[in-house]
Amino acid sequence: MSKTVMIMNKKSSFYLLAISFVSTLGGFLFGYDTAIISGCNSFLESQYNLTASMLGWVVSSALLGTILGCIISGRVTDLYGRKKTLILAAGCLTISAFGSMLPPQFLGDPDASFWITSSLDSSFITLIVVRIIGGIGVGITSVVAPIYISELTMPEKRGKMVSLYQLSITLGILLAFLVDWLVLNQAGEKAGIITGADVGLWDWLFVEELWRGMFGTEIPIAVLFLVLLMFVPESPRWQVVNGKEKEALATMSRLGDLEMAKSQLAEMKEATIQETQGLKELFKPYLRRPFLIGILLPMFSHLSGIAAIMYFAPNILNESFKSVESSFLGAVLVGMVNSIFTFVAILNIEKYGRRKLLLIGVIGAAVSLMGVGILFALGSNLVIIPLLIYVACFAFSYGPIVWVIISEIFPTKIRGLAVSIGSLSLMVTGFFITLTNPVFIETIKPSGTFFLYGTLTIPAIWFIWKFVPETKGKTLEEIEMSWKTDNKKQKQSK
Repeated sequence: MSKTVMIMNKKSSFYLLAISFVSTLGGFLFGYDTAIISGCNSFLESQYNLTASMLGWVVSSALLGTILGCIISGRVTDLYGRKKTLILAAGCLTISAFGSMLPPQFLGDPDASFWITSSLDSSFITLIVVRIIGGIGVGITSVVAPIYISELTMPEKRGKMVSLYQLSITLGILLAFLVDWLVLNQAGEKAGIITGADVGLWDWLFVEELWRGMFGTEIPIAVLFLVLLMFVPESPRWQVVNGKEKEALATMSRLGDLEMAKSQLAEMKEATIQETQGLKELFKPYLRRPFLIGILLPMFSHLSGIAAIMYFAPNILNESFKSVESSFLGAVLVGMVNSIFTFVAILNIEKYGRRKLLLIGVIGAAVSLMGVGILFALGSNLVIIPLLIYVACFAFSYGPIVWVIISEIFPTKIRGLAVSIGSLSLMVTGFFITLTNPVFIETIKPSGTFFLYGTLTIPAIWFIWKFVPETKGKTLEEIEMSWKTDNKKQKQSK
């Protein structure tokens, strides 16, 4: 290989990495918001006088927004492109970051307020509304970012690059757990105590109503995401579908050499000719199996309870440790394991394939969830051990691989719509799991809650074994053609 070609390949790899980094910042914000509110929960519960069901509602409100985001994202991304849709998502996340920190004041001294003052009820409603807006941004990003990355990447790197989206979520979770712990530590014994005295802005945000400061740490990340999106290109596959072949070729050339770009462009055009756009395409016989995978695989991933564990990590661990500081440190450990084992998936997804990692991880998740339930029933403070094993198993299987698979298995023209339906399945399931978790913890206790999550994970093992194929090393067009070939074989065998 010549020196010039090597330099070009390095530039192409760096360009793709830079684009992927920008698009996955939305995932980072998803993870950050998921974990940052876990540190706010006890303070929100105290200051807003929340019941268990109300706490479930304020935490899951963002997931309600993600459902709305998933519903609109498929149509928007197919009509207006991946880049513009991600910019819309970034705008929602920025509004939410500011709004979550600054709902109207309802405590302290109204005559020396730092912000708008109002009743507790209107403040609570404002918080719910801005969290829903942020959830819309997350829902859009969850659909569009994996599609965007998969459409820009060569087959041999696609699994690793799409897995970056899940890695960004786990890193966001880890950083948020660390920030929660640091904010709590610096506030000390005064954390969450409203004195009514004249305090400075810092003490208002990071001591008395420290949940505001926790939420506010999202602002710089959200603004950075919005600004950097202005500099990324549009997806070349979307451009081909929409008759912009020159622009597509220019982008593909920057991602690889010109000959490879032309070859891929020809493949895209051939696949596009055979496609028709719209919901009807999803119900064609050759797409029945991928459609089933696209709905049930995301659903199974969240039935295992991962959303509740991430949203309520300190609360859940406090049931075992009976110490706020220990439960926050335990949450940091959960975030570290989550990130480390997502790296394991990225390093091995192209070596071992999607299917094998999924099967190993899901079996491990089912066993470890049962272990958490048993130790909770015994009153052991070793609950964190099987809980960390569960997080590790989720992180190298369900976490990244669901996003990889659902972004690979559908034709280009309806990929946005199809992935939005799959993401919607994931978010709806996550919403109900998160909404009900505080009520389950209160009624059937932590042991019963984790036995339930473990039981709901078992059917996923059979489903993956029976229906999920291996897509490692195949182009998106080859995967599409394989569904058509399988459908023809089934017809001929009848």
